[in-house]
Amino acid sequence: MDSHLDLLTIIGIAFALSLDSFAVSVTNGIIIKKLQFFSALKIAFFFGAFQALMPLAGWAAGLTLKSYIQHLDHWIAFGLLLIIGGRMIFFSFQKEKSNGAVDCRNFSNLLMLSIATSIDALAVGLSFAMLDLNIFYPIAIIGGVTFVNCLIGIHIGKKIGHLLGNRLEIAGGAILILIGVKILVEHLMAGI
Repeated sequence: MDSHLDLLTIIGIAFALSLDSFAVSVTNGIIIKKLQFFSALKIAFFFGAFQALMPLAGWAAGLTLKSYIQHLDHWIAFGLLLIIGGRMIFFSFQKEKSNGAVDCRNFSNLLMLSIATSIDALAVGLSFAMLDLNIFYPIAIIGGVTFVNCLIGIHIGKKIGHLLGNRLEIAGGAILILIGVKILVEHLMAGI
């Protein structure tokens, strides 16, 4: 590992990157009433894998795409989270309950949410390229921390879901939209 980033710094980066995936995992724990352990593992694996693969992709792209990614990453994450959150709220008002709006057991939803919550990790990978880091050590930590946090998030969501009732899809959709807004505002404020 390069001396520019110590283990604690990489763990801190990994934890920060995993927070959006954690929030989505909590939401899935809430809305999916009978989420089986294998499905929880699949969700955590996808989020962990994308959080690890995006920095790798950013690192590989290096400095050539840095300015392009910095200007669009927040808009892409915002748009994807807005669409998914909006669908979740929309489906919460349907007569027939359908958790298909953000049910991460659905492959397309899982893929979209994995990408949306890991876009920031792409930019982190670009910064790793500038630091001349050995990328494999940080991405293993990022993926592992995200995987564990997502399993914990799903468990927390399952516990909260039983306490809060049936209309939590609205709250979950709002959470996803707020995460998108947070990403957008943070990047816009950083440019000021």
